Amino acid sequence: MSKEKVFPKDFLWGGAIAANQAEGAWNVDGKGASQADMTRGGIISGETDQQIDPNLYYASHEAIDFYHQYKEDVQMFSEMGFSLFRTSIAWSRIFPKGDEKEPNEKGLQFYDDLFDELLGKGIQPMITISHYEMPIHLVDEYGGWSNRQLIEFFSRFCEVIFKRYKDKVKYWLTFNEINNMHKIPLATGGVRIKNEEEPLQEIYQASHHMFVANSHAVRLCKEIIPDSMIGAMLSLSVLYPNSCRPEDVFETNTYRRRHLFYSDVMIRGEYPTYVDRIFKEHTISINMEEGDLELLKAHTCEYLAFSYYLSSTHKAGMPILTHTGGVRGIDNPYLPKSKWGWQIDPIGLRIVCNELTDRYNVPLFIVENGYGDVDSINEDGSIHDIDRTNFLKEHLVEIYNAIEDGCDVRGFAWWGPIDIVSAGTGEMKKRYGFIHVDKDNEGNGSLKRTKKDSFYEFQKIIESNGASLFSK
Repeated sequence: MSKEKVFPKDFLWGGAIAANQAEGAWNVDGKGASQADMTRGGIISGETDQQIDPNLYYASHEAIDFYHQYKEDVQMFSEMGFSLFRTSIAWSRIFPKGDEKEPNEKGLQFYDDLFDELLGKGIQPMITISHYEMPIHLVDEYGGWSNRQLIEFFSRFCEVIFKRYKDKVKYWLTFNEINNMHKIPLATGGVRIKNEEEPLQEIYQASHHMFVANSHAVRLCKEIIPDSMIGAMLSLSVLYPNSCRPEDVFETNTYRRRHLFYSDVMIRGEYPTYVDRIFKEHTISINMEEGDLELLKAHTCEYLAFSYYLSSTHKAGMPILTHTGGVRGIDNPYLPKSKWGWQIDPIGLRIVCNELTDRYNVPLFIVENGYGDVDSINEDGSIHDIDRTNFLKEHLVEIYNAIEDGCDVRGFAWWGPIDIVSAGTGEMKKRYGFIHVDKDNEGNGSLKRTKKDSFYEFQKIIESNGASLFSK
């Protein structure tokens, strides 16, 4: 008799957002402007202005007004059965400019209230400390993470929030998709590249400062909250070789290592030997201070969280094109695509889980996985989003398979359980949520929340701890 297919009893089910894509209230209660607040049209194809232009539309300024409506939203998350909710703490809500000595109490109180609401519903917060929302003052005056001084400012930020929320938050992540320093350094690290022809020196130097800051954060977190877990977070959608031609295989592998370099340092605690050749060929010289390497070795991340949306294929010699979902190479003829051209590859998620387990053997969390689509609202107000539901189920089946393979996957957070502003494009039209928000790309709408069909499907999956995925 075969055993029932079900997820581990302590598996965490939930969803994930970012402060800058959901909260709004961009200048309310003492909050300062962040890099995200200055951006129109998304972090991939949009513009980041030097000053806010009152005549232009900035989607993040109101977003979905989560700052004022979080209680209603958390109630809906609770109805779905969430036990995990990932969000970020907006740095400029706590330190408006980023370099102050004292935090903004009203900002701290907002997150106290949010965490209390979550915990009261049995939902564990997972907090990203830096998620594409650096205070713009740190970008303009210091050059973001290209400046080593940010280690001091970030460490102060971490110490304040660890002490404030030590009894409320047990799961922490330092930097969102830190490996995106290569494709979106301004959003990821507040770095405006000066030499576009040879950007790698600036990228790797800023990355080193982030690694040191990460280790400081790990040390502080374990000192202040001994029973906490603090992890690294990467963007790890799959890139396959376009053929079995050895050149395609090796170049694809080289590109993958460029991304896993970040988790290699943050989890293994040292620079991998393969970067020696990269540094030599691109004349990269990392300015390190005495004790940096010892710090990286002593204070490593305990788990690896990652985003997974799609896969693509790569042919040797072709340019690397990217977006917020991952690499955009040559389409795989064996896979379907979403309306935004993202190839749907559930088995790729299982591949990544096994890859990371083989490489690191640490707990894993899938903290971003989702399906962007245009919603059609019927006359009765219902939203039948079958494609989203199918995407969800297919990927969860492969997570179950990865767990059966021996991967220690602890939890799953769907990206955008409620419609939020798209990071890549700044749109509302591209919707991920199980909950519809009445707002369009121009900012019009009542912000009314409506449950989609996928809301009830995810509710059923969570209630059965995944068993419904396998019932006929």
